[in-house]
Amino acid sequence: MNEQELGKERAQNLWTSFARKFEAIAQATELEALPDFDFSQIGGLAPAKDEIQTYACAATDPDVYARWGTHPPTGLLLIGQPSVGKRLLARSLASLTGTSFLNVAIPRLVLEVIHRGGKVGELVAGWHDALEEMPPLTVLFNELEFSQAEEIGARRPDLPVGPVMDFLLDFLDRTISLPHVLVVGSTSHPDTLRRAFVQPGRLERVVEVTPVFPRDIVETLTIHAAIAEKKAGRPLFDQVDWNAVVSDFQHPTPGDWVHILHAALRSKARCEAAGEVSTPISTPDLQDQVVRFKHVNARLPVTRLGTYV
Repeated sequence: MNEQELGKERAQNLWTSFARKFEAIAQATELEALPDFDFSQIGGLAPAKDEIQTYACAATDPDVYARWGTHPPTGLLLIGQPSVGKRLLARSLASLTGTSFLNVAIPRLVLEVIHRGGKVGELVAGWHDALEEMPPLTVLFNELEFSQAEEIGARRPDLPVGPVMDFLLDFLDRTISLPHVLVVGSTSHPDTLRRAFVQPGRLERVVEVTPVFPRDIVETLTIHAAIAEKKAGRPLFDQVDWNAVVSDFQHPTPGDWVHILHAALRSKARCEAAGEVSTPISTPDLQDQVVRFKHVNARLPVTRLGTYV
């Protein structure tokens, strides 16, 4: 077993042992001990990628900051709509730096802590101790604007904001205090995010994650079309005019466009399963799925098909 594999096993064992003691942590976190992911799987977002690469130096070449008379930020805050790639950027940071990746779903954590009760101080102290023992780690505090997160139904004024903020800030501060941990936060609601999160010494570098239309959307679709073909082991697409597919509809996020792409693939799979002739996916096939998405989008107050994966 090589050094990387040993580190992965150690990280997984340490985290499993800790999460077993605190059900709220087990339900709201996901550890990827050895992420295998890079920028080539994210369409566009060049400015945000540049920020991620700059922050990566804190782990890969920390002395470079001193040579330029500065220091790394204590943490990054990624802001942008749902499904634009914030989690993927944090995951790519872990891959760039060879660290494990821990995704913390903040809205879920808040609800779990409130519903389960228990000693919050004991949980926070246990969190710090567990991370202190872990190999180098990238931690994403996902959706810090917990009271408006769609995962819990959006706009929850019934939540005890004061005590929750005390808990989250202590959680964040203890994580940032660990020198071997890279810290990233994210929110889809920067306009109402409490400024305590972005004070000096916390998530002091704010990074906007906003796709450029249509360039970043086309790049995203071509990347995911190639991934699908690699998985299938054969060509799946005809000569698609990607610009024509996306040009008349600017609303969807990259994540929504990926789901539109997979809707077209699933439609072809259904045809094949029914014994029908299945031709490669064409521009009209994708445009038909766009029309379907528009129809659903018009029928619902909010359309959230999933994260950009």
